[in-house]
Amino acid sequence: MLAPETAVTETSALITNDGVIVGLLMAILGFVFYTNNSDHPAFKKFYRFVPALLLCYFLPSLLNTFGIVDGNATAVTDITMDYLLPACMVLLTLSLDLKAILGLGSKALILFLTGTFGIVIGGPIALLLVSLIFPEMLGGAGPDAVWRGMTTIAGSWIGGGANQAAMKEVYEVGGDIFSAMVTVDIIVANLWMAVLLYMAANSKKIDERTGADTSAIDAIRHKVEKYEAEHVRNPSLRDLMLILAIGFGVAGIAHLLADWIAPAIGEHYPALSKFSLDSLFFWVIVLATAGGIALSFTRARSLEAAGASKIGSVFVYVLVASIGLHMDVTKIVEAPKYFLIGAIWMIIHASLMLFVAKLLRAPVFYMAVGSQANVGGAASAPVVASAFHPSLAPVGVLLAVMGYALGTYMAYFSGQVLRVVGS
Repeated sequence: MLAPETAVTETSALITNDGVIVGLLMAILGFVFYTNNSDHPAFKKFYRFVPALLLCYFLPSLLNTFGIVDGNATAVTDITMDYLLPACMVLLTLSLDLKAILGLGSKALILFLTGTFGIVIGGPIALLLVSLIFPEMLGGAGPDAVWRGMTTIAGSWIGGGANQAAMKEVYEVGGDIFSAMVTVDIIVANLWMAVLLYMAANSKKIDERTGADTSAIDAIRHKVEKYEAEHVRNPSLRDLMLILAIGFGVAGIAHLLADWIAPAIGEHYPALSKFSLDSLFFWVIVLATAGGIALSFTRARSLEAAGASKIGSVFVYVLVASIGLHMDVTKIVEAPKYFLIGAIWMIIHASLMLFVAKLLRAPVFYMAVGSQANVGGAASAPVVASAFHPSLAPVGVLLAVMGYALGTYMAYFSGQVLRVVGS
């Protein structure tokens, strides 16, 4: 297994059976998704203020906080990290369509990449600025160093939960700082998403004020509607088995190659160890992502019409819930000083996006979806896109897939910059 094996230690937790723990996690996820899509007024009002993703982290953390489950004594998280995470990276990049993305126009791509750039540089800048008030933010070397925790936000904001989990393992982020950063990540990201949804509701006024040309959006909408009508299908048993075969098959190859590459680098190029290039987990994720991208140029990408990315998203949410088992909500009281970092970070990202959008006279749709494809990934980019028009949701998915493809690499690069600044 890639993550360190859980030591056999005494625990006072009420539940120690991993089979029961998996059942609890799935029940929690089922409850969240059922209530989130319920027509009951109480649930609708509740989820208007509380993001479903936050509950997927928060509810499992209560099991750990109140001693029902000991997150450090269960192998559930290690298993999901080792097997579900690489497979979901394959499935989430399987539908990458570079031609379709280029067809969105240069403005959409420029804004998307601007958002990525803003996140990469925003973290180190925010850390430096906040360190002027809290000098203790710098100089950390242990697992709970602030810069390590920030790498997980970079992963989350350039691709989503899968990349966040990958950065947590690659940079060996401690549980305490991770708990704080998860809180910052979700709250700050959802506040920004609320701003984007407000902009979507007023997009016509904004576009008229900036003089943006929205004719391309109409063309995209018609193209998307045609593609959806021609390709989407109900998955057969064969489809589902092929999706799982490709996801876990490529992940297996990634494990095989990583078992050879990582030790070879550690033995022959020890200087590269400080960049985590001797990390087994790093190579598994990089190779799995590369495998998914490569397959996106083959007939295998047609499995997206049968729900490949949906299955990948299921893996992500199971992973998210298992990570929650390591959270202790009492650590949230230590988070306020980190919120300043998150706020400055997001302001840098948002300012760059708004500046470039105004400079290009791009429709607010491109700015909003390009930003959310980075910050929220495939879970929320379609939500923002559909706020403009329901048929445009797949456009959010396309850009979010681009975020998954870039996320592993750009978040890793951002982490290296954060290491230099924060160490």
